[in-house]
Amino acid sequence: MAVTGTAASVSAVSGPRHGRDVLFAVGVVAILSVLFLPIPSFMIDMGLAVSIAMSVLILMVALWIQRPLDFTSFPTILLIATMLRLALNIATTRVILAHGNEGTNAAGYVIGGFSNLVMSGDFVIGLIVFLILIIVNFIVITKGSTRIAEVGARFTLDAIPGKQMSIDADLSAGMIDDKEAQHRRRELEEESSFFGSMDGASKFVRGDAIAGLIITAVNIVGGIAIGYGRHGMDIGTAADVFVKLSVGDGLVSQIPALIISLAAGLLVSKGGTRGSADEAVLGQLSAYPRALYVAALLLLVLALMPGLPILPFLVLALAMSAVAYVIPLRRRKREAEAAEAVKREENAKVEEDKNSIKATLKTPEIELLIGKQLSTKLLASHQELAYRMGKMRKKFALEYGFVVPEVRLTDDFSTPSKSYQIKVHGTTVAEHQLRVGELLVPLGNREAPDLPCEEVREPAFGMRAVSVPETFIEDLRRSNYAFADNMSVLLTHLSEVVRNNLPQLLSYKDMKALVERLDPEYRKLTDEICTSHITYPGLQAVLKLLLAERVSIRNLHIIIEAIAEIAPHVRRTEQIVEHVRIRMAQQICGDLSESGVLQVLRLGNRWDLVFHQSLKRDQKGEVREFDIDPRLLEEFGQQASKVIREHFDAGNRFALVTAPEARPYVRMIVERLFPTLPVLSHVEIAKGVEIRVLGALS
Repeated sequence: MAVTGTAASVSAVSGPRHGRDVLFAVGVVAILSVLFLPIPSFMIDMGLAVSIAMSVLILMVALWIQRPLDFTSFPTILLIATMLRLALNIATTRVILAHGNEGTNAAGYVIGGFSNLVMSGDFVIGLIVFLILIIVNFIVITKGSTRIAEVGARFTLDAIPGKQMSIDADLSAGMIDDKEAQHRRRELEEESSFFGSMDGASKFVRGDAIAGLIITAVNIVGGIAIGYGRHGMDIGTAADVFVKLSVGDGLVSQIPALIISLAAGLLVSKGGTRGSADEAVLGQLSAYPRALYVAALLLLVLALMPGLPILPFLVLALAMSAVAYVIPLRRRKREAEAAEAVKREENAKVEEDKNSIKATLKTPEIELLIGKQLSTKLLASHQELAYRMGKMRKKFALEYGFVVPEVRLTDDFSTPSKSYQIKVHGTTVAEHQLRVGELLVPLGNREAPDLPCEEVREPAFGMRAVSVPETFIEDLRRSNYAFADNMSVLLTHLSEVVRNNLPQLLSYKDMKALVERLDPEYRKLTDEICTSHITYPGLQAVLKLLLAERVSIRNLHIIIEAIAEIAPHVRRTEQIVEHVRIRMAQQICGDLSESGVLQVLRLGNRWDLVFHQSLKRDQKGEVREFDIDPRLLEEFGQQASKVIREHFDAGNRFALVTAPEARPYVRMIVERLFPTLPVLSHVEIAKGVEIRVLGALS
């Protein structure tokens, strides 16, 4: 019993000892004392039982261990178990030679029982079985285990420098901390010392097998000589008694040795495989159902072969086929359960994030809040609303070159019941009250229809319009009036709000994603200019200024080339943008043209001169300041509003054209009156574009 406690004490590295160290020392001394002191047969039976139990325990631990390093005490336990068997061998040799003439139970009932059970009363059978066990243990299991341990130790030692460098690299990169690095280094040391110890421990088993063979031969020869010479037994009787006792003793010692050799082989052959032996072996063997089907087919063919028994091959073929059929079903079930568990975990995490304080701090980029009555009206159309908003985002992506954020749709009871609000980054940028159950009819220059209606303003563009009940929809069609229902009005307004806020919706993350989608050459060019002449936030600022004037950034490679041309010479973002616009003249004019014709409204000579004189320059001739008389600014605003409004009401799509240096400042004034009106310079009109002049602000 002291030896069983020894294995436990070797495994327990930490924790209170409670005298186990003393018991361990007493056990080792007891084993050594057996080498010199005679012990009675009942103590031999107890020792042999402990040896068998210990070997079975070691085998079970080797089967269920997750990885070899979890059983680092195995070489020590193997040495103790080997020493115990050798001590018991010496004790049984002493008893066999001294009292062998008394019968087969002279050396204890364990040896006598094994001799009767295995040899079946014939010592020749026992001798052959014993020799076979010796050959299996010595030549097959022990030799293979020794070779595996030797190669494992060599490769482990060779890999130590590389693994040490990998740990140091991870530590330097911040991927692991000092504590984790120490843990990995300790694991590395344990691995190298374990395989080195296993290489030496395998020699214990080889020596044990050789010693068992020699001891058995000595017992047989010495026993026959003592029985014949001292006890007056004839040669046949002495041979029968002492061979049975010696072979029984050899079997009792070699069976535990064989079990421990098997445990050592299982342990060193696991290598880098994690998990218990049944998981590693059965799990991998059954991981390929087609292999099982092929094996079952081969067994079925053998069952049908003449002269071979049908039943064993047929049963095995059916069993393998059943296992091959069941494995995919269980695998799919496990995968479904795992997917369901992952989904539940994700839903729980989403719910937790939704209810957390951090979630309240995160605001959506675009949010549409709908009042109670309007939400009830659109309730049946929520799916269509989401679908149309998705199409709107796709249209923006194609038109402007980046994907705008998703629109969060929220039923907000704090919003007036017939109204909706549009928020960008949590700030309300637009709000409108819809007339539920009525149609919006834009008028332009037309007269209102002769129907019950009320004059209103269209929310997206501020155009004249009337609101007509839905019951008069057929009358509007007969009169050729264009109209829009509540959902179309809402989506048009949302689309225009998004269009007006494109610069705020282009985040740094979106800009980086656009750059990553470029070809490798343009990515390299972007990295070069963003490290030497302009920063990535500077690049984002250029793209934002373009989007602020509704210039598409879909041709990002042209923008990058233009920035690379001008960035080494100027620093101001506005100057870079003006150069980029010139390079993008073909795209800008193409997007503003209708049927290949670009309609323009000229600034006029007077205002060209006023703006030219308002530009203050430095000694190098570069514009540094814009200083215009407030009275002229007010007059320009009034005249521009009148002329531009006339053309807008006429349904014309046009651009305002001015001098290149004055363009940014004209745009700055005009955008407060007409945010959607594009302002071009003369140099931004591409070659080959047909121009139609509508008039001039003069």
